[in-house]
Amino acid sequence: MLQKVLNYKSKEAKCAAEESESLLEEPAQCEDSLPESGRETNLEFNLYNSASCGTLKSTNDICSTEVHKYTTGRDSKQTKDSEKATVDMLSSLDSDKASLLTVEEVVARLQTDLRHGLTHGDAKQRQLLHGNNDFEINAEDPLWKKYLEQFRQPLIMLLLASALVSVCMKQIDDAISITVAIIIVVTVAFVQEYRSEMSLEELKKLVPPTCHSVRSGRVENFFAKDLVPGDIVYLNVGDRVSADMRLFETVDLCIDESSFTGETEPMNKHAAALKTSVDLSRRHNIAYMGTLVRCGSGRGIVISTGERSEFGEVFKMMQAEESPKTPLQKNMDTLGKQLSFYSFGIIGLIMMLGWIQGRNILDMFTIGVSLAVAAIPEGLPIVVTVTLALGVMRMAKRKAIVKKLPTVETLGCVNVICSDKTGTLTKNEMTVSAICTADGQFAEVTGVGYNPDGRVMCNKTRVSKMSHPSITKLVEAGCVCNNAHVFGDVLHGQPTEGALLIAAQKMGMADVRDNYLRQQEFPFTHETKYMGVKCIPRYSQNPEPVLFVKGALEKVIKQCRKYYYHGSYYPMTSKQEEQFLNEACHLGTAGLRVLAIASGPSWNDLVFLGLVGILDPPRPGVREAISTLLAGGVSIKMLTGDSKETACTIASRLGLHSHGKRALSGEELEQMDVSQLMQIINQVTVIYRASPAHKLKIVKALQANNCIVGMTGDGVNDAVALRKADIGIAMGHSGTDVCKEAADMILVNDEFSTIMAAIEEGKGIFYNIKNFVRFQLSTSIAALTLIALSTLMRTPNPLNAMQILWINIIMDGPPAQSLGVEPVDHDVLKQPPRNTKQAMITKSLMVNVILSSTIIVMGTLFVFVRELSDNMITPRDTTMTFTCFVFFDMFNALSCRSANKSVFTIGLFTNKMFLLAVSGSVIGQFLVIYFPPLQRVFQTEALHLNDILFLTALTSSVFIISEVKKFVERLLIMRQHQSKHFIRLEV
Repeated sequence: MLQKVLNYKSKEAKCAAEESESLLEEPAQCEDSLPESGRETNLEFNLYNSASCGTLKSTNDICSTEVHKYTTGRDSKQTKDSEKATVDMLSSLDSDKASLLTVEEVVARLQTDLRHGLTHGDAKQRQLLHGNNDFEINAEDPLWKKYLEQFRQPLIMLLLASALVSVCMKQIDDAISITVAIIIVVTVAFVQEYRSEMSLEELKKLVPPTCHSVRSGRVENFFAKDLVPGDIVYLNVGDRVSADMRLFETVDLCIDESSFTGETEPMNKHAAALKTSVDLSRRHNIAYMGTLVRCGSGRGIVISTGERSEFGEVFKMMQAEESPKTPLQKNMDTLGKQLSFYSFGIIGLIMMLGWIQGRNILDMFTIGVSLAVAAIPEGLPIVVTVTLALGVMRMAKRKAIVKKLPTVETLGCVNVICSDKTGTLTKNEMTVSAICTADGQFAEVTGVGYNPDGRVMCNKTRVSKMSHPSITKLVEAGCVCNNAHVFGDVLHGQPTEGALLIAAQKMGMADVRDNYLRQQEFPFTHETKYMGVKCIPRYSQNPEPVLFVKGALEKVIKQCRKYYYHGSYYPMTSKQEEQFLNEACHLGTAGLRVLAIASGPSWNDLVFLGLVGILDPPRPGVREAISTLLAGGVSIKMLTGDSKETACTIASRLGLHSHGKRALSGEELEQMDVSQLMQIINQVTVIYRASPAHKLKIVKALQANNCIVGMTGDGVNDAVALRKADIGIAMGHSGTDVCKEAADMILVNDEFSTIMAAIEEGKGIFYNIKNFVRFQLSTSIAALTLIALSTLMRTPNPLNAMQILWINIIMDGPPAQSLGVEPVDHDVLKQPPRNTKQAMITKSLMVNVILSSTIIVMGTLFVFVRELSDNMITPRDTTMTFTCFVFFDMFNALSCRSANKSVFTIGLFTNKMFLLAVSGSVIGQFLVIYFPPLQRVFQTEALHLNDILFLTALTSSVFIISEVKKFVERLLIMRQHQSKHFIRLEV
């Protein structure tokens, strides 16, 4: 099922209208024209927003009076017969019919209101009729049926056949014992699989999609599943369309329908009704559910939801497809098959030897099948899935939402992170701290945050609206060329623009934008690197258009023919241009983002007004996170649109940029191909004046150097690079839906330190799975070896079939699974990134497995031979041997909690799940040897306290030897480090 995304964050709106007529007649009407008291409530209702450009296109079928008619016709509609209303509401429109209808016909058909939308009461009523805006998953099999499915496994059926043969031979006790053991094994397997399914279901709830819709006259952000036909929905650049919609207003709206229609180019949309029926890809006034807004903005009426949408048919086909397994699961499947092959070979050899020795065929068959059940690690893939899923849930608690399980594995392998500076490494809470005018006046700005607390000081004099004309003119231009709004301490819009508004408020110029009426906007792009607005003075007798521009200095200054100097305009010379560049360099070395501001009658006659230095402080904990990752072998590269001086200063403060490292500009990067870039990219730590288009080339160059790359992004243009990266990381707060859709992981809080936490979890999860594999392999090998040796030595089998099945429960059950949820060791970040080609079964792992298995087999055989003094096997003999093996397993599990650290270092009580699992297993073992009904099933008898103490002392040897081995290994590693340190000192 397609993954939809959470945390919709739309681009902020910038123009409003009191009536729909004004929207159609005067699209350039600015928010500033609204009464002060009405701005807050009407801001969210704006159609004209900062992500949009161009001229408003509206349907030819609606004139302003018709819009007024349908936006004020609520009272007359509500008086209609309720039954007819119910019928009308039931008949949601398909996209073909809706594309042929005019907007007023769609409004009448769905009984909605273009301005106010539906009321909450109407929406609830329609939701009862239409259902949720989602897709019903095929009804799952009931639990009892899933439970019975477990009995269809080949090995379980063989055990059932063995029980049936026992009944035929009138060995009722054996038949009952086998049946009870089968029920226990099947129940454990069922619980494991159910837990795995529930864990995966929880993942789907992490990222529910949201939308921006009008309810009762207010724009609200709520879950997309609550949309109903008739809702009015806003679409902005980067959004995912939440339902099929009939568009009625568009502003340069382009929608990517490639995932739905297969068309690779985004489709231009408009609101006019079609005259003839056309295919899906040519319905220009319909926005389809699941498609992505690539450019512009618009509004639409929801015409169909859920399975009634055009996407509904696609979803039905998707349900037939199974989710692919993760690479680690595939490796575990392969490992399981290999172990199964070897196990069957050994079991077949044991049965053949037993038959040659003249042993009871039924007993040998039952023991052979029981060994197969115990030795074959059928629970391996399930435990891997559960461990990965639980790890994803833990990451979600740490503000990192992982969309797919394979991402968890890859996180532990990442060795390069390319991170945006603004908003990830820094707070993205901009504050103007310096103003430098073209005539040389320099002002310092005090205060932080989006509030007017602070002052603008020039030569120890407080700057006001009328005191310093040059500063006033510069700040005025920065406010007019601006789409942000600040209500209280809350910013609506871009932080850079919010900082300019606050600077104006500190000078008493909060209402400066009211003096102008906007006619046209030239939006910021990563190619032009500036934004412009064309306005008319509102109160001038002879109003002439004025162009206000702000952006990167090197781009803006090229457009300027003059500069402002004490009330006059002087021609821009190369010397003066160089002086302004030096001033910008000075601000940049202080770590400030530099913004150039200009104004003039046209693009060919701009006047340079000056520079603004904006402070964006680093996020708390970023420097520490960077230091930790660098120490763990993860390289970090900072991408920013700032100047070289600003970028390098910030990077140095964060510990990223140092002597010998290189900073690369976006222009230099554009002139290189991938092969050239890959030669130098490893030495580059800062890419300045970078744009989203550069990110893809950076990822390709790093991957060509065999790097595992994590790339952050938040914009629409970042999507391609995020999809190409090994780990695409989207911003949950500021990221667009397009970006989140392409990403593998979403940072809910946009913080860089969250990436470190995710890598820590990824590495920890892999090591936990490795510890589980070690435990399971050592138990399997020990069980097979024990039975094989007893058969070769012609001694009675030390374990019967029921006891072997009980060992299987311990091996695949709670004790084993609890190793998968071992708390992450923070020192795991010091380990280098894992090689993706490294196999799960390494030499060191096999050494530990063989060592543990040898100790378990030798200790268990010792107890068995010691008890078998009369050469006659009794219940006491098998009970002692059986309990010895189980106790060995418990101590072995304890030693498997960490591959290199002492259990006393990581803490005996840090893994509560492990304590509960082991305690439960020990209690279960005591019930088996002391509870009469279970004694008959497992053919055991009660042991004395001295026996238990003896077995505990003996079986703890596997734990003690493992701890000694870890200590020696740590000592050797420490001496190696010391010798390397001494060699460096000598050099």
